[in-house]
Amino acid sequence: MSVLRSKKILGGLGVVLLLGAVQAEARDSKAMRPVSDVLERYESKLDSDVALYFGKQSYPAVAKKLGEFPTNKKTNGFNKSDSEACEWVMLSALLSLQERAVREGGDAVVNIRSYYKKNEVSSETEYECHNGAFVAGVALIGEVVKLK
Repeated sequence: MSVLRSKKILGGLGVVLLLGAVQAEARDSKAMRPVSDVLERYESKLDSDVALYFGKQSYPAVAKKLGEFPTNKKTNGFNKSDSEACEWVMLSALLSLQERAVREGGDAVVNIRSYYKKNEVSSETEYECHNGAFVAGVALIGEVVKLK
């Protein structure tokens, strides 16, 4: 086999591999997943002093509204199932909201909604997660408040 022909074959193989990598990275699977799975599995990691209320769940009277804040978290999905990656990144998003509540002087985050690419999805029981080939993402928005 000539050197020129070998280079053409290897070059063509490189293009095929590159296109395959681009296609793999382009995966963006949207899934609605149960909030309860994350709250139950990671209860010990969440801040019990900052309550979380999803969608239109009822909550105690508010003494002070401290603002609405978004969070957008990603996690490495390598060697994790889509479900595991989503739960892990949802935990990260919830911790971020709780940390913000503490910084603002609040003790609850209410009206938590999914906010992926600024598209709001409100649910009392589910959150939106997106899985790519190597990354999972969850974006939330919620209102930080001080309860009475």
